[in-house]
Amino acid sequence: MEKPGFVYIMASRRNGTIYLGATSDLAKRAHEHRTGAIDGFTKQYGCTLLVWYEACDSIEAARVRERQMKAWKRAWKVREIEGLNPEWADLYDTVLALS
Repeated sequence: MEKPGFVYIMASRRNGTIYLGATSDLAKRAHEHRTGAIDGFTKQYGCTLLVWYEACDSIEAARVRERQMKAWKRAWKVREIEGLNPEWADLYDTVLALS
């Protein structure tokens, strides 16, 4: 059986800088972004809040969805975030509860 995948958005704050990614272990990856464990965009811009995620059947499906969404305009990504999480609350604890 294939491991599920996730597409997710990290943000610096409400309506701040956002980062879109895909992973097979959402709790671990979100923790890495939150703690700055990996150098890169999210560490540089302080994207520590997990504000949106979507489960996919496989990591391959998550990567396809990630590429689709990366082509979107920012307003469309913000609409996705606010559809799930209108307050831009940090969903990290929710993800930990699912693990």
